[in-house]
Amino acid sequence: MKKLLFATLLSLFSNLAIADNVRIVINTSEGNIEAELFAQDAPISVENFLRYADEGWYENTIFHRVIPGFMIQGGGFTTNHQRKKTYSPIQNEAQNGLKNTRGTLAMARTNDPHSATSQFFINTVDNPSLNHTHAGHPASWGYAVFGKVTKGMNVVDAISATPTGRAALSGYPAPDVPRTPVIIHSITRVDSAE
Repeated sequence: MKKLLFATLLSLFSNLAIADNVRIVINTSEGNIEAELFAQDAPISVENFLRYADEGWYENTIFHRVIPGFMIQGGGFTTNHQRKKTYSPIQNEAQNGLKNTRGTLAMARTNDPHSATSQFFINTVDNPSLNHTHAGHPASWGYAVFGKVTKGMNVVDAISATPTGRAALSGYPAPDVPRTPVIIHSITRVDSAE
């Protein structure tokens, strides 16, 4: 009887945890990518991402950095390669235990562990070198995972296969920029009743 009660309670709590996660659709020029955001594990990152999404900030931005066998990165530049003004950086949550595995969404950042703003990336392979190891050194902080693709990895893979080259981003030369822009038309929440 105790085992049955425990299993029932565990199932109930699991369902409540799933209900707290937010589902989104990233509508791109290559097709739709659906994802689940892990609000309980990465509350700061999810709240930050949804703030930009809910305000329509991601509309007509691009995937500006595409490296096959690694990841695709977007959410920082317009279709004419200009950097968008962002809100202040957020605290790095990479110590949340989530790993940079294929299909996960993570916050992009500079060498400063706590510099993430609007840019995110989708891992196209398992990237253990991006995981948090310890907070003592900036290189060991890792990149905060805050979601996972649930549908549309074929779209992610198609973007990953896009031919790239060098291009100017806000006037600065950058490698790995798609030759044909891969546009993020919108990022929107999906009603949990759907």
